[in-house]
Amino acid sequence: MNILESIKMATTTLLANKVRSSLTMLGIIIGNASVIAMIGIGEGTQRFVNDQVNSLGPNVLFIVPGTAEAQRKPVVQPQTLVLADAEAIASQVPTVKEVAPILNANELVSYRNKNASSNLVGTTPEFLTVRNFDVAKGRFLTDLDLQKQENIVALGSELAEQLFGNEDPIGKRVRVKNTSLQVIGVMAPKGTNLGNNEDMSAFIPITTMANRIVGRSSPYGTQVSLISVSIEDEDSMEAAQFQIENLLRLRHKIIYEDDFTVRTQKDLLQTLGGITAALTLLLAATAGISLVVGGIGIMNIMLVSVTERTKEIGLRKAIGASQKDILVQFIIESVILSVAGGLVGTGIGVSGVLILGVLSPLETGIPIAAVFLASGVSSAIGLFFGVVPAKQAAKLDPIVALRSL
Repeated sequence: MNILESIKMATTTLLANKVRSSLTMLGIIIGNASVIAMIGIGEGTQRFVNDQVNSLGPNVLFIVPGTAEAQRKPVVQPQTLVLADAEAIASQVPTVKEVAPILNANELVSYRNKNASSNLVGTTPEFLTVRNFDVAKGRFLTDLDLQKQENIVALGSELAEQLFGNEDPIGKRVRVKNTSLQVIGVMAPKGTNLGNNEDMSAFIPITTMANRIVGRSSPYGTQVSLISVSIEDEDSMEAAQFQIENLLRLRHKIIYEDDFTVRTQKDLLQTLGGITAALTLLLAATAGISLVVGGIGIMNIMLVSVTERTKEIGLRKAIGASQKDILVQFIIESVILSVAGGLVGTGIGVSGVLILGVLSPLETGIPIAAVFLASGVSSAIGLFFGVVPAKQAAKLDPIVALRSL
C-alpha cells in the first residue's frame, strides 16, 4: 500500500466523522491563530512605539533633573535644572542645533463657562523645530514674548475645539488660575505621544509660566522640568551627550553623582523595545500552550479511534497489511488533523491581525516568520502526538482483533 492510498484512506476516515475531526482540530486552530495574532500585535506595538519616539523630534536629547536611579522611585524629583543651563548648552556646545527648555504643569484652562484640564507647557520659540510641532492658525511664541513676559498662549488643536467649538479662538482670552492669557495660535494636530495627548497642551512663554503661573524660580534662576536639545546629525549624538554632561557638571559643581540625566531617543527605543519584545514573547508563549493542548487532544482522539477501529485493523492485517502500513495510516491521520487545523488557524490569525490594523492605531502586518513557525510547530505536534496511537494500532494482534467480529 503506497503513501497516496494511505492519504486517501486517512482522509476518507476523517471525513466520515466530520464533527469529531473538527472538534479535534479546534485546539490547533486556536493555538495557531493566537500565536500569529499575538506576534502580529507585538510587532505592531513595536512599530507604534518607534513612531512615537521618533515623533518627539529628529535627533533629540532630553535632559531631566535627578539621577536615573532616583527617577525610578515614586518621589518628587528635585528641580536641579534652570533656564540658564539651557542657554549655556545652546551657546557652548558646538554639536547642538537648537535648545528648548520646558516647564510643565497640569492646570485648568477656562473660557467663559467651559473648562478643560490641560498640560501647560512653558517653553521658547525653538520648541517648534526641536519637538517637530506645527502651527495651524495664528502664530507661536517669539523671543520678544519671553522678554516681555507676555500673557499669551498657543492652544493644542483638541483643547481649542473643547473650549471654543466652531468659534475662532485667535484674539480671545482664556484664564489659567488668576491669569488671563490671549490666544495667539492654534497648533496642528499632533496626537498622543507616549501616553500624553499633545493636542490638549497649551504653550506659553516660559518666563510667564515661571513668574505668573507656577512661580518656579530659585536663587539660581528659572527652574525647568526638562531641556530638549536637537543635534546637528545622528553621528554627533554621542559627542553632544558627552559635551552636555561635562558642561552641566561644571555648572552644577558636581564632584561625585550627577543631579541630572541625559537620555537619547536610542535609549528610549531600547527601553521600550525591550518591554514590548518581552511582552510579545510572553503572549506568544502563552498562546503556544494551546498548541500543545491541541496535540494532546489529537492523541486522545486517535487512541479512542484505535479502540473503535479494532475490527478494521484486524481485517486489514488479515488480508496482508503490515505493521508499517497501519502505523503510516494513523500517523497520516494525525498529521492531516494538525495541518488542516494549522491552516484554518493561520487564516483566522492573519485575518485578525489585518482587521486590528484597520480598527486600531497599530501598524500591524502579517508576521511571515510567525506563520511558518506556527504552521511548522502544529505539523510537528500532529506527528509527535500521533506516534503513540499509531504504534498501538500497529501492534494489535490480528487474531485478537478479529475475535471481536
